[in-house]
Amino acid sequence: MNRKPIILLFILAVILLSLLISKKTSEKNSKNKLDFAGNKDLIWIPPDIRKIPNTEEGALILYGRALVINTAFYFGPKATIRKAGNGMNCQNCHLEAGTKVFGNNFSKVANGYPRFKDRSGQKESIEKKVEDCFERSMNGDIIDSTGKEMKAIVAYLNWVGSNTAKNQSPPGAGIEKLPLMKRAADSSKGRIVFLTRCQSCHGKDGEGKLKENGLGYLYPPLWGKYTFNTGASMYQISKLAGFVKNNMPYGTTYAKPILNNEECWDVAAYINSNFHLKKETEADYPDRTKKPFDYPFGPYVDNKFSEKDHKYGPFIIMKKYYDSLKGH
Repeated sequence: MNRKPIILLFILAVILLSLLISKKTSEKNSKNKLDFAGNKDLIWIPPDIRKIPNTEEGALILYGRALVINTAFYFGPKATIRKAGNGMNCQNCHLEAGTKVFGNNFSKVANGYPRFKDRSGQKESIEKKVEDCFERSMNGDIIDSTGKEMKAIVAYLNWVGSNTAKNQSPPGAGIEKLPLMKRAADSSKGRIVFLTRCQSCHGKDGEGKLKENGLGYLYPPLWGKYTFNTGASMYQISKLAGFVKNNMPYGTTYAKPILNNEECWDVAAYINSNFHLKKETEADYPDRTKKPFDYPFGPYVDNKFSEKDHKYGPFIIMKKYYDSLKGH
């Protein structure tokens, strides 16, 4: 009796069963995330822009939104007000004008300030946060803290966070914190992810793609002279990896991520292994015990890990050591 057909049928049945199980598992995970998205008690939902009042305050909010979306038009190299940025828009890092779930949104900004910030060692206002974005994320200069534009941006931030309780961080706020890896993030593996998933929009040299009118970027640069500098939050690869997870490649959402966690860590390492303009960070975290273990610049409270370790990991080992210093 020829058993080959029977064996082949058995193998085919096993393959089909495996695919069916995988599909059902994927559908279940996706359904759980989508259910999470649809439950107003579980996920942050931004206020409705259509409900902005037709008043002087409403006009200020809408102007602030326009400044967030088209920052380069007002403050870029070809500025209509004055040059204060590098051509990036606030929206390049704060997606959908700071309203996208896990898109580095503004949900907790308004009700989280003023507050003490470990990085500066001072109590900071919303205006100071905006100034930091201009200086660090757009590698530019601060704008007039009492001017109309600052007032408009603050009005918009207050409106976006109007549904958030004081000092609360609603689910979906800011950037997702990804699980730490046992190994260090690998920029060589990240380069492969970048070339296969990112370069079609951001360019093979990470240069981004300008809008046709040259006023801002359709797809922002990821390294080089015209992107965030080394003092920006995105230069901390834990922040960048979390941002990538729920937003990249284009079309990704937190409900339907495309890259796995390791790919996110690795591509973040690759992006930040390339050239970024230097921002002096020596004064950051005056209390070294408050400096995050994954902050890429020393000095540190420990003498156990190198600056490279603090930038790329392995972060699980590092976190355990830092927890031991705190007596956890």
